[in-house]
Amino acid sequence: MTISLEKRGVSCVAELLDKDAPRTCDAVWAALPQGGDVYHAKYARNEVYTMVPRFADQEPGRENTTVTPIPGDVVYFSFDEGMLDRRFKEEKGIDSLPGVIDLAIFYGRNNLLLNGDVGWVPGNVYATIVDGLAPMAEACNDVWRSGGVGERLVYRRLEE
Repeated sequence: MTISLEKRGVSCVAELLDKDAPRTCDAVWAALPQGGDVYHAKYARNEVYTMVPRFADQEPGRENTTVTPIPGDVVYFSFDEGMLDRRFKEEKGIDSLPGVIDLAIFYGRNNLLLNGDVGWVPGNVYATIVDGLAPMAEACNDVWRSGGVGERLVYRRLEE
């Protein structure tokens, strides 16, 4: 699949990890394209993500989880309604949803999925970036420095 920062005109290619996270891969693949406003992580470090409404008929559950993602990891998080605080949900315009899916990519080292409000936040690593990580990392770092207003993070099936 491709993952793009549309406004910045940067894309990368990620390979699904069907053997390691088959349920998550199936759920994401069936729901593509997905995308929305991009956000840069505050706590996890080198992460950009978008939040979308739940799309799977049945949540995949935990598989191939990590709390220490590495550069190139593409991660799926499922948050129940009560897990995210009110202000966070209001800021992101997701306060009316019963739960959300966080689709994230990690572009640098030393990431730790520990949230001061809820503790460890394991995510399912369901893909790895195999092409274009360096320019995507540069663009993600620019989201950190310059902001993400008007930028969208979009996941699509790779056109062969």
